[in-house]
Amino acid sequence: MVVPAKPSGASPVVLVTGFDPFGGQRVNPSWQAVQALHDSRIAGHRVVGAELPTVFVKCLQAMRGLLRQHRPTLVICTGQAGGRTAISLERVAINVDDARIADNAGAQPVDRAVVPQGPAAYFTGLPIKAMLQAMLDAGINAEVSQTAGTFVCNHLFFGLMHRIATRPVAAGLRGGFIHIPYLPEQAARFPGVPSMSLATMVEALRIAVACALAVEKDIAETGGQLH
Repeated sequence: MVVPAKPSGASPVVLVTGFDPFGGQRVNPSWQAVQALHDSRIAGHRVVGAELPTVFVKCLQAMRGLLRQHRPTLVICTGQAGGRTAISLERVAINVDDARIADNAGAQPVDRAVVPQGPAAYFTGLPIKAMLQAMLDAGINAEVSQTAGTFVCNHLFFGLMHRIATRPVAAGLRGGFIHIPYLPEQAARFPGVPSMSLATMVEALRIAVACALAVEKDIAETGGQLH
């Protein structure tokens, strides 16, 4: 679901996506955080927030429609990772679906390629080290993650990066994926499980967008200097 946007002229668009609830949860913090950013302005760009279905294949179909509709310059996808303690900036998307639980349509693929005959993996197009530093500087618990799992989040991440890599219309588009922890009300059901406030998640995504728009090459690509 895309939240209706106000007329915006020719402002360039940043597309930020979250997922609907899954696995018996009533909410998904990724969508709540994205929804709070929808129609805001960051560095001269309009943020379009969209809720995607937690369903293999269907989420990518929805993503393709959003890319055609909005022609964004930047795409940041987000998803829930219950149990994680920090905002997780995902480095790698892998070409495999291997679901521990069923998606919201009942599908539970095992050892299936996201894109048959596609590459084994893609690296993110986001400046994750610069984003990490910016979040830490703001007092937000964040980390670089080496795995986005093998559920719908990774499916979307890989599918997005494959489209960017293989479609000329996507030339110049940057994209990647961020996982966020449970909200406090979700974690309350599981004693000892970490959580993060919605306000902190929203600020983290705002920082991520601003940093990705400002930083052309990441710290690791420039010997410790941002460009």
